Amino acid sequence: MVRHGRAEPAEPSTFEPQNMKDFKKPGTSELKKKLSSEQFAVTQQCGTEPPFHNAYWDNHKPGIYVDVVSGEPLFSSLDKFDSGTGWPSFTQPVKATDIVEKKDSALGMARTEVRSKMADSHLGHVFEDGPADKGGLRYCINSAALKFIPVEEMDQAGYGQYLEPFVKAGLIKPSAHEIAILAGGCFWGMEEIIRKIPGVIKTTVGYSGGTITNPTYEDVCTGTTGHAESIQVEFDSSRLTYESLLDYFFRMHDPTTLNRQHNDAGTQYRSAIFYTSEAQKKMAEAVKVRWDKSGKFSKPITTEITAAGKFYSAEEYHQKYLVKHPGGYTCHVLRD
Repeated sequence: MVRHGRAEPAEPSTFEPQNMKDFKKPGTSELKKKLSSEQFAVTQQCGTEPPFHNAYWDNHKPGIYVDVVSGEPLFSSLDKFDSGTGWPSFTQPVKATDIVEKKDSALGMARTEVRSKMADSHLGHVFEDGPADKGGLRYCINSAALKFIPVEEMDQAGYGQYLEPFVKAGLIKPSAHEIAILAGGCFWGMEEIIRKIPGVIKTTVGYSGGTITNPTYEDVCTGTTGHAESIQVEFDSSRLTYESLLDYFFRMHDPTTLNRQHNDAGTQYRSAIFYTSEAQKKMAEAVKVRWDKSGKFSKPITTEITAAGKFYSAEEYHQKYLVKHPGGYTCHVLRD
């Protein structure tokens, strides 16, 4: 029995389903840094947290429960029920999730242990005393093995493909996805701010506005390709309007310095809005005028507004760079 207190929810997820096939479980030393002592004891040493003294046994919010190590989706609040045991209990895993079952006789009794497939985390056990009308199973799971993603954050956190049951249940409206492409200096710092904006679903750093195909970072750094370091933003326009996104854009960089952001100089660091529709073009022009007249800047705004061409995704090591390298270089701050 492990008794280290309540399992605390982890930081917002950056789960990317398409990259799960490349998931590599961190080593023991790294896991000890990433996880709380209780999370480590439960997931890596088959520990058990105390009943009624854990994060999610009485959590009634809608959302999805994922592996605290890998982020792989495991259980849904739609399948959660009060078993009276003091641990989170579910009638089944989320659809298309593979839960690994193993025989467990460690306590002198025959039980079935359940583990996550990708990270091989110990989750808990499955019993045959669940609700009869839901299949009769009870997945008794340790909160310390889980991270809870509220339904309103699932799209942004990378779990949009699991939203349909919540839509059908009337717990959330269908999202309306839209694409924006913005440039305003080094894409590392811009992405770190933009990805956290409520309503943003996905961010990809890359290159826009140039003249050659399939540019590399080294190509763009020469300043001769015409490309700008850019962010492709997929957002839910029912939660975040394009106008509001542009307001964030003008707050996070200096749009008055031509081809420059702080110490980063060159056309690749220019301020630009690459519109994807006539509606976006009109809105971008209106927002630019509004900010130009706002008195927030002492010089005229030089932001380029031009039709979006092909967006080229940057190399993988640039994606979510500041998530991978906390404290790394950035010149972007979200101003009031």
